[in-house]
Amino acid sequence: MSVIAIVLPLAIILAMGFLYAFVRAVRSGQYDDLDSPALRAIQDDSIRHAGPRSARPIRHTPSDNKAG
Repeated sequence: MSVIAIVLPLAIILAMGFLYAFVRAVRSGQYDDLDSPALRAIQDDSIRHAGPRSARPIRHTPSDNKAG
């Protein structure tokens, strides 16, 4: 029982230390994504917004309009 009285507060203090370090890293911008905005600017929009093939309009050719 005396081991729990030592280990439990030690574990709580350690967890609070890791939480503090994480919050500090997030607030300082350590996890900001600096690469994606630059890559997004050079991506081809037609590929990204094309959608599935079934959603694309069907193009008719002049041969489709021939009366039979």
